[in-house]
Amino acid sequence: MSSLTSRVFNNGNSQAVRIPAEFRLDTDRVRISRNDQGDLVIHPLRAERGAALLQALQALGEIDDDFIAALDSEQTAALPVQEREAL
Repeated sequence: MSSLTSRVFNNGNSQAVRIPAEFRLDTDRVRISRNDQGDLVIHPLRAERGAALLQALQALGEIDDDFIAALDSEQTAALPVQEREAL
């Protein structure tokens, strides 16, 4: 694992860390936690693009409550188990 040294600075009442370009994140939200050794762990969170798309479609009148209910039931349905060859 590669590592670089970066700056820590104050941004208002918060503390911020400058992330070098080599570690650029493709998201605008992260989850930060501290492991048992005291290290900070930054985990990028996926963008909620689906929610924004649904809101846009609802605003255009392209979807109704039945469509959203069908999406919800499809998401909660268990996926079939995939068969794989043994190595």
